[in-house]
Amino acid sequence: MTKGNYVDGFVLVIPKKDVAAYKKLATEAAKTWKRFGALDYKECVGEDLKPDTGGMPSPLTFTKMAKVKAGETVWFSYIVYKNKKHRDTVNKNVMAYFAKKYKGKSQDMPFDMKKMAYGGFSVVVQ
Repeated sequence: MTKGNYVDGFVLVIPKKDVAAYKKLATEAAKTWKRFGALDYKECVGEDLKPDTGGMPSPLTFTKMAKVKAGETVWFSYIVYKNKKHRDTVNKNVMAYFAKKYKGKSQDMPFDMKKMAYGGFSVVVQ
């Protein structure tokens, strides 16, 4: 993995019927973010969402936190940058690119934006 000091992280709930559409959107997004300077871009689909804790108290799972319903799955995604300033510059350029590309066109997302969590994080340990 490319080392960076800042990460944007996302948790999304994707209806299983829309996974192909989301993968298409995510593939375009990955190419675009990297084109404008992101160091790394990952989209990860949930696989082990009810982990065995070996007798330890059960943590809050992604499925519970995101209130996942039958027919939905959880994705964890992240984009890596040099630092926050670099992230701000990359995102500004990406948003300008997409605004120009989709000018006047509404783009439906293959997930519920109200069930998406997002945040920017400083890397503390590598």
